[in-house]
Amino acid sequence: MKSKKNLLEQLKLLPHFGKNTVRQLGKQLGLKDVTINTYISRFLKYNEIFQLKKGLYVSVDFFDKNRDDISYSFYLANIIRTPSYVSSWAALQYHNLTTEAIHSITSVTPKSTRNYQVKAGSFSYQSIKKDFFLDFTLEKGKFDFFIACPSKALFDLLYFKTHQFRGITFEKINTLVEELRIDIDEMDKKERAKFHTMIKKILS
Repeated sequence: MKSKKNLLEQLKLLPHFGKNTVRQLGKQLGLKDVTINTYISRFLKYNEIFQLKKGLYVSVDFFDKNRDDISYSFYLANIIRTPSYVSSWAALQYHNLTTEAIHSITSVTPKSTRNYQVKAGSFSYQSIKKDFFLDFTLEKGKFDFFIACPSKALFDLLYFKTHQFRGITFEKINTLVEELRIDIDEMDKKERAKFHTMIKKILS
């Protein structure tokens, strides 16, 4: 039982982990694969770890210590479905362009659309063409994460809301932005210019 406790203590130090990581740590403690699998099942049963998606976990201890850190939530959003970057409402709020309450972290991915409702939160992934999978940056800190630039976050929000700008004219864009209560005047001038360039390109 000491080895079980030692294994859990090591897992508590990790921001996330997969079965391979658990096996590697378990083998260092002299555990057999069958024993490690049993421990994983018990950790899940007794709520010592929980699943982010199939084969991907986090310890309840680590999550509870970092759950209020938005960078950790964005980090998990990147990890749960890769490649992806945080965008739309969550990114706009991060860039101080909206005060809307965010109940789900929306990310953009070149993969298929998918939603995950787990203990760590609600994570939504919207599929975009590879040509539009760009204009995101790596924010470095306690937890590193990829997030859309302000202009791209707004572009992505409108892209999905209007079903890829179907039936939308350039003149309607400002009205749409106003209706969504997004403070585009707070956006950096270069970012605003980038946003309008992206819109003109897709509508041309």
